[in-house]
Amino acid sequence: PAMPEVGIYESPEPNAFATGPSRARSLVAVSTGLLEKMTPDQIRGVLGHEVAHIANGDMVTMTLIQGVINAFVLFLSRILAFVIVQAARGRDSRGNDILMYMLVMVFQIVFSLLGAIVVCWFSRMREFRADAGGARLAGRQSMIDALRALQRLYDPELAAIEAQRAQAFQAFKISGKQSKFLRLFATHPPLEERIMRLQQLRD
Repeated sequence: PAMPEVGIYESPEPNAFATGPSRARSLVAVSTGLLEKMTPDQIRGVLGHEVAHIANGDMVTMTLIQGVINAFVLFLSRILAFVIVQAARGRDSRGNDILMYMLVMVFQIVFSLLGAIVVCWFSRMREFRADAGGARLAGRQSMIDALRALQRLYDPELAAIEAQRAQAFQAFKISGKQSKFLRLFATHPPLEERIMRLQQLRD
């Protein structure tokens, strides 16, 4: 199979991503910030991870999953709204139309949130799989070192954000445990969990 093209773009943020409609027409983009802040072994781990995404067909897979979820959201929202309106149908057809519209909107919001949780779960599973693929391509230690480098680069910023959130939670008497709910909408697993999974891989 053809190797993906590699592009470098100007950005101080350490970042890399894979894109493209197919394995044969794909691109791995790497920021200058990542090249400046990581060692060659760590960069090898990052590139291995992104190439694994391409080899696994993750871009196409996630697009298809999102499309299927969107179709179900639209279909179920209209079906349920129609059933409820028919069950509560009155003589005022205009009122029925307004009720139908409102129910469709409510169901779309609810089902979209549930669908987002499903899509994000699939995304996190694909990240674990790409980590394992990156470990096979670049070496497990290079992959682990790359993730640890990301921890060092991002954790101070995340710690500051979490501190601000904690103050806001205290001000409004809201428990910080809500972050567990927000994790349902994360497209990437926590770095520590990804490192732990890699450490448990068999050679």
